[in-house]
Amino acid sequence: LVRGPLLMDGYWNHPDLNAEVLRDGWLHTGDIGVLDDDGYLQITDRKKDIIVNSAGETLSPQRIESVLALEPEIESAMVHGDRRPHVVAIIVPAGEFAAHWARQNGSPADLAVLADNADFTATIRKAVERANRHLSAAEKVKRFVIADEPFTIENAMITPTLKLRRHEILRRWGPKIDGLYVDAQASGAAPPR
Repeated sequence: LVRGPLLMDGYWNHPDLNAEVLRDGWLHTGDIGVLDDDGYLQITDRKKDIIVNSAGETLSPQRIESVLALEPEIESAMVHGDRRPHVVAIIVPAGEFAAHWARQNGSPADLAVLADNADFTATIRKAVERANRHLSAAEKVKRFVIADEPFTIENAMITPTLKLRRHEILRRWGPKIDGLYVDAQASGAAPPR
């Protein structure tokens, strides 16, 4: 919540939005943050992005995505799991890593080709498993798909400020994400760790 003399009076000609975000003189930003020991605010997430899994646990997708992106094989990721039994992800492999792996394995460096390559997927799985060691049980990525193209401003998957456009990513890869849950249920087996 933000309040002060420099706060906006509201959105121009949008009383519905004003009623949603401006209440009792406070702007409800939708940001989630923490105050550090010196009293500085660090924005850590967006309220609308928070995942509440089917067990009712609240998870920060940005935290999980950041841990995944620390692995050298992974450029970026988007996790999903709202009202679902576990977290799944769309993984964008790091470009240099993908090109190097493709050269070493006699494969085209095209992500569309690599996304369907079982050996490449196994290599990315090892990176996800390493990242999972730094996550709680509820945060661990159980299954994933490899994106066949990176998240870019040009394909509308990220904003000009490099934030994930989750709704666009879900629109593009939604069926594959849903398949990660269906495949696990249909096989009767636990999803891969």
